[in-house]
Amino acid sequence: MSEPSAAPHNDAHVSAAGVGGRGDAARPGSAAHHAARGSSPGTRQGLWETLTSAVRCPVCRAELEVGERSLRCPRRHTFDMARQGYVSLLAGGRRTVNADTAAMVQARADFLGAGHYAPLTDALGRLAASLRAPGDGLVLDAGAGTGHYLAAVLEALPGAVGLALDASPYALRRAARAHPRAGAASWDVWQPFPVRDGCADVVLNVFAPRNGGEFHRVLRPGGALLVVTPTRRHLRELRERLGLLDVDPEKEARLERALSGFFVRERAESLEYTVSLSAREVENLASMGPAARHVEPRELIARVAALGEPVEVTVSVDVFVYVAAGRTEPAGGTDE
Repeated sequence: MSEPSAAPHNDAHVSAAGVGGRGDAARPGSAAHHAARGSSPGTRQGLWETLTSAVRCPVCRAELEVGERSLRCPRRHTFDMARQGYVSLLAGGRRTVNADTAAMVQARADFLGAGHYAPLTDALGRLAASLRAPGDGLVLDAGAGTGHYLAAVLEALPGAVGLALDASPYALRRAARAHPRAGAASWDVWQPFPVRDGCADVVLNVFAPRNGGEFHRVLRPGGALLVVTPTRRHLRELRERLGLLDVDPEKEARLERALSGFFVRERAESLEYTVSLSAREVENLASMGPAARHVEPRELIARVAALGEPVEVTVSVDVFVYVAAGRTEPAGGTDE
């Protein structure tokens, strides 16, 4: 799929001290911002009062205001807030073709909740804390799923607020509750994001599609992009025996092509370890990703049973830190 270009925008009214600027007057999450809005990020209403300094109307790109159960712009484009807490920004509540199903989301929530990827969430939190990013900024998670990784980063940045974008309503129901300082909204991450230029301090992209142009547009000067991709050794004990999709050997080259011209890689860390899984945990692991669309549930259960238990499985991922190309303010920190 080709990468879309950024949509036309008109943010001339945002001052240098505004969204994504150096001052705190409109920085999402800042104390000055909450005081100006008369709200607290500790409430769902207060959180969206804060996030509307970054989120814009996806139809006309105007400012949004928080209503009782919706967001609305001056032209009366209205976006409902589901009772589970996320906002429907996709027009007409439409869904993308490959959005995660309820079963996939449940499997992912169960697997991640068991802590098998805890070293990865710890690494993301550590890297986020090491960045020279304001502690009261915005973390944007593009393709956030259940919000599991966003929550870890927000724990590492105690004053920040988060925005999870995903196309699956089932995932968004969980992302909206993943952390008290995280909001969630439905969106197709291949499309221009419904957020202002330079509003984010950190963009997360964990096992998700990469829209390099939009990542670059929404990051403030000095902001950082954190990307996680699997290596070819990831889940190697399961791929052939369960019919999981193989990792593209050109994956890293494709990553560089997607971000080339927009970002410069500043840091790279490899993370590899072994987990011991029960049959049920192997089922969840296989069912939470793309393989869920390629292997029938009954066939998957039979293949997992043939493995016996416990099953030793390799987790192998690369974690990258990128800064915007041509910008002189590094994200900070040193290789460890």
